[in-house]
Amino acid sequence: MEPSSASHPASYTVVVRPGLAEPGDPARRGVLRTALVEATGEFGASGYPRYAGEGVQADIDPETRTVEAVTLDGAELPYGWVAQLAEG
Repeated sequence: MEPSSASHPASYTVVVRPGLAEPGDPARRGVLRTALVEATGEFGASGYPRYAGEGVQADIDPETRTVEAVTLDGAELPYGWVAQLAEG
């Protein structure tokens, strides 16, 4: 049984980057795009709540704040790109 969507945040800001910094480099690479995504009330194939907005669809684990699955303008992210939640 899937958990109630009422226990999940209503929205997040997803940050898309070209990749993480190299090991030992504290700085992260630049931001390519941000999107405010809102809960759809559905669960994705990953089993986590689905969020959508501004061309981004993401399955987000609310406990760990991890983006588990994401599409950008209907397509998978290019190799090496990452999607994370904005801090705060």
